[in-house]
Amino acid sequence: MSKARSESSPPSSTGCYAFVAVLFLQCHKVNLALTADADNLARQYMTKPTGKKVLIADDEEDVLALVTGSLKAAGFATLNADDGPSALASAREHLPALIVLDLMLPGMSGLEVCKALKSEASTKHIPILMLTAKSDEVDRILGFELGADDYMTKPFSPRELVLRVQSVLRRTNAPAEPADILKLGDITVDRVRHQVTIRGKELDLTATEFKLLSTLIERRGRVQSRDVLLNDVWGYESAIDTRTVDTHVRRLREKLGKAADCIETIRGFGYRMLDV
Repeated sequence: MSKARSESSPPSSTGCYAFVAVLFLQCHKVNLALTADADNLARQYMTKPTGKKVLIADDEEDVLALVTGSLKAAGFATLNADDGPSALASAREHLPALIVLDLMLPGMSGLEVCKALKSEASTKHIPILMLTAKSDEVDRILGFELGADDYMTKPFSPRELVLRVQSVLRRTNAPAEPADILKLGDITVDRVRHQVTIRGKELDLTATEFKLLSTLIERRGRVQSRDVLLNDVWGYESAIDTRTVDTHVRRLREKLGKAADCIETIRGFGYRMLDV
């Protein structure tokens, strides 16, 4: 009895060439698609140079590299300093549009640099964004008192830092608003009519609440200490019980409803109206 044996015939050379050609074309198409995706992403995130210089002062190499790379990608020119004295000298020489300033610098602390810059006529206008550790609340409060414009705690999101820098620059370069009408998001303050509306609906505010809201909106983005608010809203020249401010802010938030999310509490210091 003979055994039947089935054997598969080897592929022809023509079939092999055809298979290789198809495989090559498929890989080429995938490569083209990936290249197109990369180009699209590059175009999406490519930012035209702003022409504005930002001084970054930090003694941690990784933080310095991270902030520098993020700001350059957003179109900013950057200057670097890794200690207090060089940061102060660079600020005086180059007069950057903004300074990202770490508070814990060797040679001269960030607070000392901030104080020196804010006391000189040629540099006092330069906005400062502080970088702090989470435990540096006292230093952060002192930084605001010395004139710093904003702060971020480490570790931070590079994307958020770029947005904060852009926001501070937008505020400092924005033209003054007409005195009679103030607008922030859905909130409109009409100083002539002494009227506040949210999406056209009028709010019933007391005279003090009206002045408090107007002051915060007018100084949007800038932290206001309780003492400053007591002086500018209530007219008290010396600090009294600052709970007066907290009580009025709480009542104002209740009346603003969802729109009150724009009022940020700076713990241990005061309040800030977010620039929405």
